[in-house]
Amino acid sequence: MTEQQLIDIARATLWMIIKCSAPMLIISLIVGLVISIFQTVTSIQEQTLTFVPKLLAIFLVIMIAGHWLMNSMIFYTTDLFSKFGLYIQ
Repeated sequence: MTEQQLIDIARATLWMIIKCSAPMLIISLIVGLVISIFQTVTSIQEQTLTFVPKLLAIFLVIMIAGHWLMNSMIFYTTDLFSKFGLYIQ
């Protein structure tokens, strides 16, 4: 295995992590921002108020995008394992 192959695998892995985690992180950020604005407007300073809506939003995103996420991970893993013979040399 050459250094370039290792760098390519690391780059592809990091890109897969970013691509698969982005939907949940973006929705969590948006829900947190909306709840934070609501808390500021209403002067409610409850720290646990953001937890349940964020959790529900993330579960909803996983239910909606789960098929795409799983297919992306399966495709990446299959591609990585199919090239395993090239890495052992």
